[in-house]
Amino acid sequence: MRSSSIPSAQLLVNHCKAFGISRIVIAPGSRNAPLIISFTEDPFFHCYSIVDERCAAFFALGMAQQLNKPVAVLCTSGSALLNFYPAIAEAFYSDIPLVLISADRPAYKIDIGDGQTIRQDDVFDRHIGYSANLKQDVTHATETLRALDPSMINDASSLENAQRGIDHYNIEQLRTALKTASEKLTPVHINIPFEEPLYDTVPANGERLPAQDTIETTTVLSENLSEFLDTWNAASRKMVLVGVYTPNSLEQEIIESLASDPSVLVFTETTSNLHHPHFLPSIDSIIAPIENSPKKEEFFKELQPQILLTFGGLIVSKKIKAFLRKYKPQHHWHIHEKKAYDTFFGLSHHFKYPANSFLKSFLSKSIKKDSTYQKKWLSVKEHYSKRREVYLDEISFSDMLVFAHIVKSIPQDYMVQLANSSTVRYAQLFDIHSSVKVFCNRGTSGIDGSTSTAIGASLHQKEPTVLITGDLSFFYDSNGLWNKYMRPDFRIIVINNDGGGIFRILPGSEDTQNFEDYFETTHGLDAKNVCALYQLNYQLVRNKIDLKKALNTFYDSSDRPKVLEIKTPRKLNDRILLAYFDFIS
Repeated sequence: MRSSSIPSAQLLVNHCKAFGISRIVIAPGSRNAPLIISFTEDPFFHCYSIVDERCAAFFALGMAQQLNKPVAVLCTSGSALLNFYPAIAEAFYSDIPLVLISADRPAYKIDIGDGQTIRQDDVFDRHIGYSANLKQDVTHATETLRALDPSMINDASSLENAQRGIDHYNIEQLRTALKTASEKLTPVHINIPFEEPLYDTVPANGERLPAQDTIETTTVLSENLSEFLDTWNAASRKMVLVGVYTPNSLEQEIIESLASDPSVLVFTETTSNLHHPHFLPSIDSIIAPIENSPKKEEFFKELQPQILLTFGGLIVSKKIKAFLRKYKPQHHWHIHEKKAYDTFFGLSHHFKYPANSFLKSFLSKSIKKDSTYQKKWLSVKEHYSKRREVYLDEISFSDMLVFAHIVKSIPQDYMVQLANSSTVRYAQLFDIHSSVKVFCNRGTSGIDGSTSTAIGASLHQKEPTVLITGDLSFFYDSNGLWNKYMRPDFRIIVINNDGGGIFRILPGSEDTQNFEDYFETTHGLDAKNVCALYQLNYQLVRNKIDLKKALNTFYDSSDRPKVLEIKTPRKLNDRILLAYFDFIS
């Protein structure tokens, strides 16, 4: 086993081992050769090669999303590093621990016209948990240093002392960065300058730093909750709103406690991964009919909570945001170890605890309040559920009908990865089986890395994965298919409505050439040739009969991943969706 001869490369690899970071995603390059050699030669590490840096970072994000521990992604110098930024922003807002490692040119080669060279230090400053800018070694390429930057080496006798100082600094930086990623579940950036030669190796010395234990916290509710309990127990209208939430993270007794309190109304989303007959999973199906009602003000007053309790990540529904911003609760409490976004412009308290620990303690001391709040809105839910089934029987082939069939077809225990834009919004309208685990990049809600994230995530799930995506998201991240790690049971469903169909739903849509070119961005493409390029099994359907037949066999075992492309009518989809809310009113 061999490793790079460069001391800082050896330090970085040894620290990754000490922190148990064993998954390394590598975007090929030359300046990062010392790290590629050291990682790939060591059997401790599981290394993955992804050519496109943006895809590599999202692929690593998908793995970290499932493992809930740091995954490293490595690139060469120059603009390669900037391609990490979309995934870094997503990880930052979704609390996912990514370790971004960039090889760099020495400082004396920055801004002098050297190739593949940019200002890499602190480049992610506003969206990173920590930036570690390591110092360049002086015992490597010493003669080059003397020639190009003599100030780094005063005399031969001080060379070893200088290197010891550099090692000490780099060790502290590495420990801080990796500890931050591990304990705070946030992305960190490690920038490491290398001078040539880059490919020299030495026998690995087998040195391994002591394992770095991250802090195991036992949650103790140190706050005096008596005042909050009094307020909670007195309120007859309490709304619990859950955003993105990891599957199986909330104990069943908490779910039952919330569901059995007549004064509590629980709104969830597909990405909440919480299920109970007394929860309301389709928020817009409740709010949109009220918006269309002549008794709008009266109904919204009845829905307005006295207390809003939120936990989980970002909320998909724009309608619930608009409602709660106008009809503000008297109290808005948010539960999260780190963050409390004032999404509704009325946040009154932040409980800095894991939701499961806090709710288990808090609800055990609460008293159920007699109220008609939950019963009333559950009856509304029952009404819209029945009307939705009637509507689905009446409508023609469209995005909405396609999603209804897709959701029903997903096998139990599957992992579903949703792309953003229309995809995640349509998914909110339908009930998904409680055994299905749902994920989506909702930190920044971009379409840019859905495929790469799903493929990375699928490697750490026992059950198969299906990615449900739109055409723009699929084509945008088609380089995400450029790898050798897709499982044969990986499935992709592409709903192709020939452009950004969501823009037809948003206010301001017009049937003009400018709208089609610059908002909707019609393209006339299909996925057939992309699938042929990457040797994926491909099937195209254009109607309900063929869709039902295709879904009957889509999840059957195969020797290659499968892609099902569904073409829907671009100019009809928005009308059918908007008419749905009128129909259930």
